[in-house]
Amino acid sequence: MGIATIVISALLAVAFAGSGGLKVAGAKQSLQIRDQLRIRPRLWTLIGALEVAGAIGLLVGLAVPAIGVAAAVGLGLLMAGAIGAHVRANDSRSAAPAALLLVLSVAAAIVHIMSM
Repeated sequence: MGIATIVISALLAVAFAGSGGLKVAGAKQSLQIRDQLRIRPRLWTLIGALEVAGAIGLLVGLAVPAIGVAAAVGLGLLMAGAIGAHVRANDSRSAAPAALLLVLSVAAAIVHIMSM
C-alpha cells in the first residue's frame, strides 16, 4: 500500500465524514444548501449517511482494497449527482467542491485498484 493511497483515502474520508455528518445532523448551513438545491429532507439525510458510509469504506479499504474501490466509486457517483443538482438549481458555480471531490474519488479508486 502506497503513501498516495493512504493520503487520498484519509483526506477524502475526513471530507466526506464531515459533510455527511452535517447532513445527517441537520446543521443549519447544510439545510440552507439543501433548500437551495431543492432536495427533499429524507433524500438529504440519506445522502449524508451514504457519505459517512463511504468515508468508512475508504478507511476499511486501506486493509481491503476492494472495499476502498467500491467506496471511492460510490462517492464519485454521489458527487456526479451533486454536480447535477447544482446545475439543475442554476448554481453551477457552487459545484466546484463536488467536482474536486469527484476527481479525488476517481483518483482514490485508481490507487486502490493499483494496490490490489
